[in-house]
Amino acid sequence: MKILCVSDYVDPLIYTQNVKAAFPDIDLILCAGDLPMDYIDFIVTVFNKPTYFVFGNHDLKEYHFYHRDGHFDGGPSRYEQAMNGHGATYLGFKSFINENLMFEDPKTGKKTPLLIAGASGTMRYNNGLCQFTDAQMKFKLMLMVPKLIYNKIKYGRYLDIFMTHASPRHIHDHEDPCHLGFDCYNWFLQRFKPTYMVHGHIHLYDLREERIGRYYDSIVVNAYAHYVIELPASTTE
Repeated sequence: MKILCVSDYVDPLIYTQNVKAAFPDIDLILCAGDLPMDYIDFIVTVFNKPTYFVFGNHDLKEYHFYHRDGHFDGGPSRYEQAMNGHGATYLGFKSFINENLMFEDPKTGKKTPLLIAGASGTMRYNNGLCQFTDAQMKFKLMLMVPKLIYNKIKYGRYLDIFMTHASPRHIHDHEDPCHLGFDCYNWFLQRFKPTYMVHGHIHLYDLREERIGRYYDSIVVNAYAHYVIELPASTTE
């Protein structure tokens, strides 16, 4: 299964009508935040493949459609209207089993569905929308634990992909308040062992900056601009 990961930057290599010629065998797209919704619209339309997204700390004009407490200027939330807007599935603070995306489990040799979960937002740095303390984020992650335990019982693993906007602490993050990673993400990776964690938020202005990291059994991928991963994971990751 080939997976196109994008975040933070409207990449001209993706935002072109010829993108399918450049990426002909993509099975899934992951949008890891701070992307205009019309860009996600374009990706869904051109690829016509399952697409998941989370919100970052910018480009939050439609955040209120997906969160009851995310309305602007005191206006009403329209959460119920758009849980699958733009043809993409919102992954913020949710866990899904996608039985339409099957791959061969290298441990059992059997076909198995994709197990995916995600979280929106960043560390709180100016009390803006979609910003959280580490304790608040950990509470949100804890709400997904029953589904993850179900996955472990039924499929022998908790999770294949964990997609977020912010990074884990001390993996790709920076020391300024806006770009600190979440300690609770490190806990989550250690406890639930997804094959991949895909995040955005950290812009790669220097090609020498690390894009791929590891934490325990998980491969941590910075999706800035675009990057392609495979499931099962390639031995070269």
